[in-house]
Amino acid sequence: MLFSSPLFVFAFLPLVLAVYFVAPKAVRNAWLLATSLVFYAWEEPVVAVVMLASIAMNYGFGLWVDRERDTPRGKPVVALAVAANLGLLLVFKYADWLWHGAGSLLTALGVLDTPPASLGSHLSTGSWVRDAFLNPDDSIRLPIGISFFTFQAFSYVIDVYRRDAPVQRNPLDIALYVAFFPQLIAGPIVRYLDVAEQIVRRVVTLEGFAYGARRFILGLAKKMLVADLCAAAADKIFALPPEQFTPALAWLGIVTYTIQIYFDFSGYSDMAIGLGYMFGFKFLENFRHPYVAVSITDFWRRWHISLSTWFRDYLYIPLGGNRGGQARTYANLLIVFLLCGLWHGASLTFVAWGLYHGLFLVLERIGLQAWLDRRWAVVRHAYVMLVVMIGWVFFRAETFHDASRFLAAMCGIQDGSQPIDLGTTIVAANVLNPVGLFADARTWIAILVGIVGATPVIPAAAAWTKSLWESGRTVIATLVESAALVALAVLFVLCAMELAANSYSPFIYFRF
Repeated sequence: MLFSSPLFVFAFLPLVLAVYFVAPKAVRNAWLLATSLVFYAWEEPVVAVVMLASIAMNYGFGLWVDRERDTPRGKPVVALAVAANLGLLLVFKYADWLWHGAGSLLTALGVLDTPPASLGSHLSTGSWVRDAFLNPDDSIRLPIGISFFTFQAFSYVIDVYRRDAPVQRNPLDIALYVAFFPQLIAGPIVRYLDVAEQIVRRVVTLEGFAYGARRFILGLAKKMLVADLCAAAADKIFALPPEQFTPALAWLGIVTYTIQIYFDFSGYSDMAIGLGYMFGFKFLENFRHPYVAVSITDFWRRWHISLSTWFRDYLYIPLGGNRGGQARTYANLLIVFLLCGLWHGASLTFVAWGLYHGLFLVLERIGLQAWLDRRWAVVRHAYVMLVVMIGWVFFRAETFHDASRFLAAMCGIQDGSQPIDLGTTIVAANVLNPVGLFADARTWIAILVGIVGATPVIPAAAAWTKSLWESGRTVIATLVESAALVALAVLFVLCAMELAANSYSPFIYFRF
């Protein structure tokens, strides 16, 4: 089920809230768990079995680790838990990719005459496993959000081993921690130690509920009024054959995608955090205006904070962090970002994207950061945006060939001389500037709003309003807050109009 769907906004969420607030406190967690499972299993009920298996497995590992933590068997149990969770990811997310990659390599080396058939084709026709877990093309069906709920589930086991979090003996509470629908599909990745107390006891205040509702509407507007409009242009441009890319088209494509991915993902996080507040949970922030960063190091302190801190705490520091000398630190950074790329998807383009960011983090430690610190802020910001946008080309492109041709067009090396087929007409790209074919007035408005909205303008406005109250200028403060509420209502009406179109637009990070 999508947050950005009429079903969720006008039926599921009101029903869940209504029952939650009239139900006795003793059954509220059970109600949230039941509705979360319905939310996840809405389209593909069988795939929910994978998440339930992950929950049961890590609940058991948590009890086991707690019992063996102070014995010589403690570390082997943790290692087994890590292996089991990574094995789950390997089977459902990477098995097809590794199988085809190995088959292609063996074929190229002459070991095999032809690449082997897909893994799924080896299952007998009519098998319940085939019907439940395979797509029509015999590829393994990817459970939505598997990377998120897997990382979240086995971080609990590690935290129990480290004594950072108490063991939970109630399986329903662990299940709610993993499956709670606001953050289940695309984060933020919530650590058990941050919500353990809230799962047992929490209070919903009127102020907190109002803040949650505002945050949810703002996130919905980010998704529907900015990300989706930019996605329409980005998807069309990236779908073009490379021969049709002009420099203007390539730059329009990557600008719209840069805005799309930020507003799509941060919009989801805003909705998740807002929904959490509505039920009494306080999740940590996942974004802090990453596009105003002045270095790539700064960017990763602001982008997908829950993932970057997860890799820091559970991989970078255990690898030695920056304690083993410069060479070891650089190697650790590259390892972390290689795996960060793989976490996003089973593709070499994601690996390249991760290593690309890791390389710039290393370069900044070597001396680039010191050079940047002596430059104007506008130069540092331009550097960050150029590096990030080039990285997004690899993140978005299907193949290295597509990425290289796209980058060539951005650099002006490719002129896009092949005509563009619009279905009803064919336009010569080298005669007519084709940008207008992919961006209408609504797209340009979304781009403008995206550029402004990527800055801390809303927090600055909130701080200014707070200063008005504190300085006694209550009349002005009341007018400002009233105007903000009207603007929020207008945003919700506009979102409702978009929802009425009933267009399917999943979040980018659902596939991770």
